[in-house]
Amino acid sequence: MPENIISPKAQEIPHELQMHGHKRIDPYFWLRERENPDTIAYLEAENTYREQHMQHLQGFEQDLFKEMKARIKEDDSSVPYFRNAYWYYVRYDQGKEHPIYCRKKDSLKAAEEIILDANLGAKDHEYYQVAGMSVSPDNKWLAFGLDTQGRRIHDIYFKNLESGETLPSKLENNTGSCSWSKKGDYIFYTQKDETLRANKIYRHQFGTNPNEDVEIYHEEDPTFVCSCYKSKSEAYLIIGSHSTLSNEYRYLAADWPEGNFAIIQPRERELEYSVAHFGEHWYIRTNFNGARNFCLMRTPIEKGLKENWQPVLKHRPEVYLEGIEIFEDYLVIEERSQGITRIRIKRWDGKDDHYLEFNSETYTAGTGLNLDFQSKKLRYYYSSLIEPYSVVEYDMESREKKILKQQPVLGDFQSSNYREKRLWVKAKDGKEVPVSLVYHKDHDPNQNSQNTLLYAYGSYGYTIEPSFSTTRLSLLNRGFTFAIAHVRGGQYLGREWYEEGKLLEKKNTFSDFIAAAGGLIDLEYTNPNKLFAMGGSAGGLLIGAVINEAPELFKAVIAAVPFVDVVSTMLDESIPLTTGEYDEWGNPNNEEYYHYMLSYSPYDQVKHQSYPNLLITTGLHDSQVQYWEPAKWCAKLRKYKQGDSLVLMYTNMSSGHGGASGRFEALKETAMEYSFILWQAGLVK
Repeated sequence: MPENIISPKAQEIPHELQMHGHKRIDPYFWLRERENPDTIAYLEAENTYREQHMQHLQGFEQDLFKEMKARIKEDDSSVPYFRNAYWYYVRYDQGKEHPIYCRKKDSLKAAEEIILDANLGAKDHEYYQVAGMSVSPDNKWLAFGLDTQGRRIHDIYFKNLESGETLPSKLENNTGSCSWSKKGDYIFYTQKDETLRANKIYRHQFGTNPNEDVEIYHEEDPTFVCSCYKSKSEAYLIIGSHSTLSNEYRYLAADWPEGNFAIIQPRERELEYSVAHFGEHWYIRTNFNGARNFCLMRTPIEKGLKENWQPVLKHRPEVYLEGIEIFEDYLVIEERSQGITRIRIKRWDGKDDHYLEFNSETYTAGTGLNLDFQSKKLRYYYSSLIEPYSVVEYDMESREKKILKQQPVLGDFQSSNYREKRLWVKAKDGKEVPVSLVYHKDHDPNQNSQNTLLYAYGSYGYTIEPSFSTTRLSLLNRGFTFAIAHVRGGQYLGREWYEEGKLLEKKNTFSDFIAAAGGLIDLEYTNPNKLFAMGGSAGGLLIGAVINEAPELFKAVIAAVPFVDVVSTMLDESIPLTTGEYDEWGNPNNEEYYHYMLSYSPYDQVKHQSYPNLLITTGLHDSQVQYWEPAKWCAKLRKYKQGDSLVLMYTNMSSGHGGASGRFEALKETAMEYSFILWQAGLVK
């Protein structure tokens, strides 16, 4: 490894920030100037610095990439599904980075028709991501969204599936998804504003100039985003408006595209609901009337107001209702109890009510793509920390299961070589925090302290599921235990678990993670010289807060695209996502929230203390967490930290929040991250 490498130093230009009589000086504020050559030079200098420190790992990193890639069946395809006379599926070719979208008429034995080969378009772009594939009702046109920068700003294109030609006109600056009217003469799509907030719905008459498109809905409340989609029944076009604490829906018959959308239930603060259409009713999953973990109601189509809602499934305080799937004879319910996902099958006539059986201690399962109301067969997915992802077809009458496809894992993988389990550790306030573990049977942490990578997210009610990963095998096979801390801020233990990890209780997320780390150490599953941590985006915020609070617990950490400059970002309404997240983090224009957020903001709370070795990743075009947050944090950490720990940063100069596009290019970044961890663990020199 090279010695005497000089670390980059970002220029310090004091910038004063004042709020509520409190003054902050930010010397790296200028790094937000994306077009400033000095900004690009600093990011490139950090990339060079990381390369110099990890140069000795290049051979290992390439071998690790090849190892991960070798587990993937390159010529693979998805399970086909049937819609409107065609079987649709996605496949990959040997050596190709991007998906090929295909269909077959009437029968799977028919000739294959390639409707879009993303590899062809990707040749001319460093980043290439297709989204929102939608075929017209007459099966002749494909609408698809395309993002070539990584900022999740799409243009919608139209391809003639008979001639293969793509129209020169496009719908610009949108989410990439659209919905066709029943006859296919109109298209509805969602546009974004300058902050990338989805705020307007447009109606486009197919074949006309997009300049003539009609704005049919404008979401003026900056704390809401909007969307447009078609109901499963395809009878209605639906506009949804969503904030953290409230929803509102409008509907229009899909065969009357020039009509006016009618509201179902007007928005009310803290009233959350979603709608599904079946027969003469809306089926409504909601927290109405104190149903904290949600219940299921229904109401006639033209009587959407909440006073007309009638119960279908009552609220159960101990069970979180995650979602439903409606069939003509059956209601399928996705729920979670004590963190475990369950699928319940209930006949409408009351003659049957049962749960699918799963044997694992920790797993994830849920309903898949079920387009046919009349079907007696349910498609669902299943995965655990040791079982690859499977798509299963379940006959709801005979109760027979058929695995349609299990994710292939090439090489010598056998699930019996691995073990999974769940622990409960006590948090700072006495709450029990679940931790899911997976490890190789030859490296049992119950027997000897093992290198352990602890992962968490903990925001927006998003649950990190205990599911399978082929790339993770590269750690497990080298003696690592992988652990998921199901911290508050997610909904692993229901809605209360989420609510206790947001706003003025956000610090519970961080203390839960520290408790999980401490619990693993106390149980002697690992120790501070063998414990590593990783989180991305809001999980990167968690990592930043935790290493400010308890740096001594970890040997090294990875913070991927980390949201670390919390106060400054939430005060800047020009930045994407800010206004829509006041109900998640708080509005720092309110003095109470300002000081609370400031007290945990990783960038603001960097201290003169020792820190674990750190790898930070970001993308220059990231729309979710702007690149300057991790860049500023890196500069400040390097200035303040004591001791000889490393602070390294990698900026992908051509991607956004999700990293590189392409299934193999993304693996290269994973190989880099794992190389860093394995290097710090002393398993590679």
